Amino acid sequence: MVTGKGGVGKSSVAAALALHAARTGRRVLVCEVNAQERIAPLLGARPSGARIRELEPRLHTVNVVPQEAMREYGLKILKFQTIYEAVFENRMIRHFLRIVPGFAELVMLGKILHEARSMEGGRPRWDLVVMDAPATGHAIQLLRVPQALLDAFPPGPLRQDAEWMRALLLDPARTGIVLVTLPEELPVNETIDLDAEIRSVLGMPRAALVVNAMPPSTFDRAEAAALAGFAEGAPPLGPAARAGALAADRRARAEHALARVREAVPLPVAVLPLLCPARWDRGAVVRLAESLSTEGRAWLD
Repeated sequence: MVTGKGGVGKSSVAAALALHAARTGRRVLVCEVNAQERIAPLLGARPSGARIRELEPRLHTVNVVPQEAMREYGLKILKFQTIYEAVFENRMIRHFLRIVPGFAELVMLGKILHEARSMEGGRPRWDLVVMDAPATGHAIQLLRVPQALLDAFPPGPLRQDAEWMRALLLDPARTGIVLVTLPEELPVNETIDLDAEIRSVLGMPRAALVVNAMPPSTFDRAEAAALAGFAEGAPPLGPAARAGALAADRRARAEHALARVREAVPLPVAVLPLLCPARWDRGAVVRLAESLSTEGRAWLD
């Protein structure tokens, strides 16, 4: 489950993670959660919609939306299409289900976790399910739904589903949260808070920390200091020196943020480079996947 502050490249990292896994021979499903689809377009394909679609060998995507997830959940319970239509397509029942706290989130999360444990031909259907989770607080709300329902509902089918979902979420052999951040002060602050909330509220296993868009190290400290002596010079030297000084300062700030988040969030870390392609497309995701395969070797496999 990949999450982080909005704008840190969470979806790009999820796509790169899935692409790396598929290229190493694993069957992968990437799930977005009721979102404007980004994963399939990032990988150069049209949006998948609410049905699982294969983008390329071993790599599939789906956008999990409440209506379709509720339909699958209703058919699972009631078994027959005609009964489902009589019950779940009833206007008053649909209205009731929409106002049941957490029910829509439960069926969407249940759809993803069902795929994580589904079987095909006597073996798991997927070697890896990647959930491109909502950002920070919304991810916490989604992932705590099973426990909230366990606290609120009496024994019955809904509670049984919440029980197995909660057990799967807490299993470190099968589930892990990947936190994504930028090497900047505000995203790092939010990542530290998010990690603490995951540990205190969810109790879920965390797998890794991905620090995305690390600026390159162009100058060492002595060179960066020397640039100041040329900053007021005539063009082209002066403007070039000022640009170099800005780049050096940005790298120094990024290194400080990286050191801080490493210390505060004791997880395996993958540091991905800042990429500046003309278009953020499949080529950029491929480059991220290549960096991830090196940086994340300690935890990816």
